Amino acid sequence: MNEKLDIVTLGESLVELSTNAKLVSAGCLSKYYGGDVLAASVAALRMGSKVGFITRVGNDPFKDFLMDNWQNEGLDISEVKLSNESNGLYIIARPTLDEKEIVYYRKKIAPSKLSIDDINSDYIKNAGIFYASGISQSLSLSANEAVEFAFKTAKENGVMTAYDPNYYSAITTPEEAKENFSRVNSYIDVLFMNTKHDTVNILEIESPENIIKKLWDMGIQIIVLKSGDNCGYYTGYNGNIIFTDFYTTEYIDTTCSGDAFNGGFMHALTHGFTPFEATKFASIVAGLQAKGIGAIKSIPYKDDVYSIYRGNDD
Repeated sequence: MNEKLDIVTLGESLVELSTNAKLVSAGCLSKYYGGDVLAASVAALRMGSKVGFITRVGNDPFKDFLMDNWQNEGLDISEVKLSNESNGLYIIARPTLDEKEIVYYRKKIAPSKLSIDDINSDYIKNAGIFYASGISQSLSLSANEAVEFAFKTAKENGVMTAYDPNYYSAITTPEEAKENFSRVNSYIDVLFMNTKHDTVNILEIESPENIIKKLWDMGIQIIVLKSGDNCGYYTGYNGNIIFTDFYTTEYIDTTCSGDAFNGGFMHALTHGFTPFEATKFASIVAGLQAKGIGAIKSIPYKDDVYSIYRGNDD
């Protein structure tokens, strides 16, 4: 693809099966797709960005379902490779606001075969932002090397980079998360972190202001801290730290709402918004996404988000 892309991402894709009943009693599961980086990709895409996705897809009965749906979304999949391994799967149940069941099947899946050989340097050079996550790194050693190589390529060619550690105890350990972050932190321009999971386990600092100042000292320009305790976001840029409230605290399912935020933020940043404006915009994306069930199918579209954003500005 020769057309310049706003955002290029690298990560896993998973088949998603969801229900609003308990798994023990659910008679029907809705099929969709998910994955943290993929959710961010689709969020940016639905806001109007041109997005390319780098991954490996398993050559199993879900292959056409995934590839056809991504193409219908408008996602550029020219760098998606096929693999003989199976596609990953997760099942999520949200019977009530206070109950959530989630089961993952993601060991030795197709995206775990990602490697440096799958990275087309020219593809990354043609992007406005390159984005990957700690979950992308956790797939395998070869995937971790691919993420580091892609970040290095982007940085050396003047492409803005964005990263979310996305620490999740079921997937990695604090020690592994620290190591993954250390492999790429010198290449990061935009950093998303969750104060409940990422900063506590990776930086071991609790104060949002101290976290941001430490990250600035490391050379990271734009930092967004997502704070569930304070119900909002701390955005640090150019010596200023501004707090933005969550768009809503009335939600049904927050699965991947942080990833939807990241996609909305990157879209805004590549379309002329300041980092502080991008946080306000992305908060709406995440808030609307959390009002539905599932990672990606509940991500809103641009007309709804822009209408609310512009209304908030009036």
